[in-house]
Amino acid sequence: MSAGGFNRLPNGSVVVALTLPRPGPSGTKVRILVLAANRARALTRLRNLGLRAVYLRGNTEPPTPDEITAVLHHPDGLLWRTAPQSRQELWHPIRSLMRPAT
Repeated sequence: MSAGGFNRLPNGSVVVALTLPRPGPSGTKVRILVLAANRARALTRLRNLGLRAVYLRGNTEPPTPDEITAVLHHPDGLLWRTAPQSRQELWHPIRSLMRPAT
């Protein structure tokens, strides 16, 4: 089960934020931010990366203003960091989450 939510921006696009288990055996949780044209496309972007069982039910944990700013200023529009959020940890591009551990 994932917690998350969304915010519609004035230009019509949507920022979706999800808290999910980190891929792999680590068991930690990550907060993922996705910028897309709508909620369905945001979830499709995550499913195309291999996160198949991603669903957004409700709007219990929408993105904060700081999260929205972070994803708007990233060229890929896909970011993550561990949850619960630490002020010292920066946002990472999604490529680093999906990369196999070495």
